[in-house]
Amino acid sequence: MKRDQAPAAETEQPSAPDEVTSRTVEQLAKQSSAGPRPTVRRPWSARRIPAALTALLIGAAAGTLLFDIIRVHAGRPASAWRTRLADELATRPLDDTWIQISAAVIGLLGLWLIVLALTPGLRDQLPLRTPDAQTHAVLDRDAAELLLRDAAMRVPGVSAARIRIFRNRVGARADVRFRAPADVKADLLVALREELARLALARPPRLAVRVRPRRK
Repeated sequence: MKRDQAPAAETEQPSAPDEVTSRTVEQLAKQSSAGPRPTVRRPWSARRIPAALTALLIGAAAGTLLFDIIRVHAGRPASAWRTRLADELATRPLDDTWIQISAAVIGLLGLWLIVLALTPGLRDQLPLRTPDAQTHAVLDRDAAELLLRDAAMRVPGVSAARIRIFRNRVGARADVRFRAPADVKADLLVALREELARLALARPPRLAVRVRPRRK
């Protein structure tokens, strides 16, 4: 007589994203306990619009000048704009108002291009800690502010909260409807610090919390 054998219970296997997340969390924990964390650099913007505008302006000016020079070599007279420009540059003194304004504008544009070349940009993206230097991850600034705001709203006594993330500082303002403002501020600091730890920012900013009582 054969016995009915129940099929072996299948063990639940975590999905691939869960496995990746678990491994990442474990690696981050080991990394934080092992010693100093690797330097995480901010992502650099491609600066496509300023680069395209600069290339377009330089290309248009160079192309127009080259076309006029070719016309002169072909036996035709120089264009009126180039003749007038040469006369203005030869006759106007350096202390002329228009010369000074033009020089200031060109200098500011050059300074702007230098600043763009030496700064990373992408201030709306916050770099995150990663297990190794080959992995790069960022978090949108608006999303981080929303997560911190949700954490602040979960504190008892907070009726409204506003979070702003700056370069090295997180500014938090909360309205208190009940409880003592000092107690709410202490709980708010704890909640925001825990949420910042969960965000795993590469450069954790300092917290600046302000509370104000709001009564009906």
